[in-house]
Amino acid sequence: MPVIAIIGAGPGLGAAVARKFGREGFAIALISRNQAKLDGMAAELTAAGFTAGAYAADVLTPVSLEAALTRAADELGPITALQYSPLPSRAYLKPVLDLTPELALEALQFSALGLIHAVRAVLPTMRQAGSGSIIMINGGTSVKARAGFAGTSVAFPSESAYGEMLHDALEGEGIRVNQLVIPGGIPQLQLDNGIDGVADRIWDLHAGAGPFRTMLIPLEDGRE
Repeated sequence: MPVIAIIGAGPGLGAAVARKFGREGFAIALISRNQAKLDGMAAELTAAGFTAGAYAADVLTPVSLEAALTRAADELGPITALQYSPLPSRAYLKPVLDLTPELALEALQFSALGLIHAVRAVLPTMRQAGSGSIIMINGGTSVKARAGFAGTSVAFPSESAYGEMLHDALEGEGIRVNQLVIPGGIPQLQLDNGIDGVADRIWDLHAGAGPFRTMLIPLEDGRE
């Protein structure tokens, strides 16, 4: 059974993606910091007939993130798809004049370095299999800096650069690397199919080859 690992799994988009991939025959590895919340999500998915596991980890603590991915692969099977979508701290949304080196470093660890650690944990198995997908979910500051969102304006472009380089490097190996940019909070965007429609878009990124970056909506229509 193929397995998707959702880093930053929560009751909104993470749960919608879990349901979508579950309907497509995937087992689901839920990864975020709160074990109790993950256990509740996994129980709901299991009750709905899906295979799911809960693995607490903090993307700021590489050892815990790598251990969670290893446990998930041991219990559910090799990771076929990796979604990196942890929700940035509100501290990363401070104005640029309030951005300290320490906060910028933490934002970079959260976004770019966390992704690098996660990818290095799952990529060897994907390359051996000759297939897989890595999907990054970012806000609009990944493509356009905003002075009021300084932390993500520094960190998201670094994460994007790493992902785009991976896309180019792995293009001939059957491994897709894609970024979905969501410029604003999903409820505020008033999308026709809501959060389930976003999950459908993420499935499409996994299922078919395409460009590195996909905009959920044009950036000028979003909020950040």
